[in-house]
Amino acid sequence: MTDMPPLIEELEVLVRARYPLIYIVSSEEGRVQEIANQVADRRQKKLFCWSCTTGILPAGTSVPSRAGRQAATMDPSAALDQVIAQVEPAVFLFKDFHPFLAKGQPTIIRKLKEISLHLKNSLKTVIIVSSVLEIPAELDKEITVLNLPLPGREELAILLDEVNTQMLELKQIQIDLAAADREKILQASLGLTLMEAENVLAKIIVKKGGLSAEDIPEIIAEKRQIVRKSGLLEYCSSAETFESIGGLDNLKNWLRKRAEAFTDEARAFGLPVPKGILLLGVQGCGKSLCAKAVSRLWQLPLLRFDMGKMFNSLVGSSEENVRKAIAVAESVAPAILWVDEIDKAFAGSQASGMADGGTTARVFATFLTWLSEKTAPVFVVATANDISQLPPELLRKGRLDEIFFVPLPDAKERAEIFGIHLLKRARDPQAFNLHELASTSVDFSGAEIEAVVVGALHDAFHERRELTQEDLTACIRETVPLSRTMDTQLDRLREWAKGRARDASASSGGSANAQA
Repeated sequence: MTDMPPLIEELEVLVRARYPLIYIVSSEEGRVQEIANQVADRRQKKLFCWSCTTGILPAGTSVPSRAGRQAATMDPSAALDQVIAQVEPAVFLFKDFHPFLAKGQPTIIRKLKEISLHLKNSLKTVIIVSSVLEIPAELDKEITVLNLPLPGREELAILLDEVNTQMLELKQIQIDLAAADREKILQASLGLTLMEAENVLAKIIVKKGGLSAEDIPEIIAEKRQIVRKSGLLEYCSSAETFESIGGLDNLKNWLRKRAEAFTDEARAFGLPVPKGILLLGVQGCGKSLCAKAVSRLWQLPLLRFDMGKMFNSLVGSSEENVRKAIAVAESVAPAILWVDEIDKAFAGSQASGMADGGTTARVFATFLTWLSEKTAPVFVVATANDISQLPPELLRKGRLDEIFFVPLPDAKERAEIFGIHLLKRARDPQAFNLHELASTSVDFSGAEIEAVVVGALHDAFHERRELTQEDLTACIRETVPLSRTMDTQLDRLREWAKGRARDASASSGGSANAQA
């Protein structure tokens, strides 16, 4: 396919230094074999591949018939004997060897330990490739572990050209992409293996007879399988856009300016990858909707981080679950990681030692460390309702780019929200006095305005007539907004936000959201 200079260089150094056993963690055997083949060629060595179904065969040999298989070396112990018997310089690639390293295989483990001493004094190297890391304690000092990163933009660009050539030969289909569209497609494909990317690109071309930037959602949807298999993150599909949001002009502009911040052009310009934001505000002001809308704006997958799924009764399992969830998010990057109600997730982390043996504190520390040190393009959108429950360590600069305060909508924004929800339900907003509705619904959140519209529609439908202004006004009067029962908490939030957080709305009265 193409070379990967950092990994090829590292692997070649290990081969030259006569490291006997190298373990590469990857599910992409084809890429690993290509890299091993390049290293072997550069060191003028032969490359042999082993699997339990074929035995040891020279690299590049097509899948043999039953008669052509090397039955004598299908057994792992016999295969290792063949490695010792090999006289000429060679690299041996053992595929899916990890089951033979598990407990209960003392003969194989012992033979590998002995063979490592032999290989140190020879020009031979054993490379194990597997998607599972399985190293017995007896081989800790003999095995060197390498991780194969997912394909980068250059590899995906070559793959796209190869798919184009294949489609032209087989289907007479020519892909003609503008430079900007090509960049967007390559950006969306990041996080997929070469096989996954090839499959989804070929599927789109065959189905639609071409490829364009409009197909990016289908490419992103391919990443859903990766997330589903983990069982720790939830892949969220959303059709929400910023047109569904009333107000929040400052937040919208901030996010729009960073829509192309994940591209190579932004890196060349000197821009870092955005880290994330914290949206602070009372319930129902649409903080969660913002996470869904930015996913659609940036055309990136949205992953919901459910902290409840992370905790496990076994000691150490909760921290491991967080690490696994983070690894999954990074594997499909660039992506958006949505941590909803983070204040509740990490509430009590300060007293965790007395409450749960320190599990919450350790999980929080793992998450904070990742926020500070992450290099993968994973943008975090965290939402919170209660600032008193937020650990102060989370608010330190450097972990997130910005903290936005999302207060209740003012009169202008409430009118806009009424119009959005009426239009969503096939009603003409101009047929209603939106300013009167806004002045009547003081201190209503976006979610409560939506509830008013839905409630009024129920009343009109029950009487089999059309919705009227009076229906909406009656529902407003019957509703007690949450802000009146939580006025103390809201005042505390407003006071804390002064000088500490940016106002999400451009208006002086606050910000708003049409909660969908």
